[in-house]
Amino acid sequence: MRLVFASNNAHKLSEVRAMMPEGIEVLSLKDIGFEAEIEETGETLEENSLIKARTIWDFINDGMSAAKPLNDGLMIDGVFADDTGLEIDALNGEPGVYTARWYRREPTLTLPKGKEMTDEMLNFHCNRAKALRELEGKENRGCQFRTVITLLMNGDATLNGGMIQIEGVVRGRIAEEEYGEGGFGYDPVFIPEGYDKTFGELPAELKNSISHRARAIQELVKVLNDRMMD
Repeated sequence: MRLVFASNNAHKLSEVRAMMPEGIEVLSLKDIGFEAEIEETGETLEENSLIKARTIWDFINDGMSAAKPLNDGLMIDGVFADDTGLEIDALNGEPGVYTARWYRREPTLTLPKGKEMTDEMLNFHCNRAKALRELEGKENRGCQFRTVITLLMNGDATLNGGMIQIEGVVRGRIAEEEYGEGGFGYDPVFIPEGYDKTFGELPAELKNSISHRARAIQELVKVLNDRMMD
């Protein structure tokens, strides 16, 4: 089975590919030649996940009834996309759907010394700084990460006409400050329930087994395994 994951994020791709069973190949947007920006106009994680999956599915099909093969002649069986939100209890679920673009770059923000940062890294550095600032002095630091995956399969009536949405959630709390260099995004400030270290400190293998995305992917794998056994 060959699927396109609607992302070029190297961290996400590595995480997803490591969890997929033998026999399922995961392609990136770069692999299929998609270079445009997908405008995420949805007001929920479910809407944005579907927008991304549908955009790539339409790109692949290009108006035809079956997905176009790549240069090797093999067909693409489906597309899946995810959208993830950090939902902080004391902030009424913010930043939620705006998790990746919650930041506001401030001239007074202190950047890590001696560390080169891409635009994405800088954005999330600002995001984390905002989360710490918003929760300063608050006792309730509870939160959750929630991932919604939309899967579109060609001609599969068993999946609600070819579409299914899957959710993965991990509860935790926001740390008092940043810890760890691992992971990406909010990982250095998120402590998962049952642990005393942030996702930025935990080994990648452990994080990948308990994260919100991991839990959503585990459910996705069950659906894909059932389909391959039919």
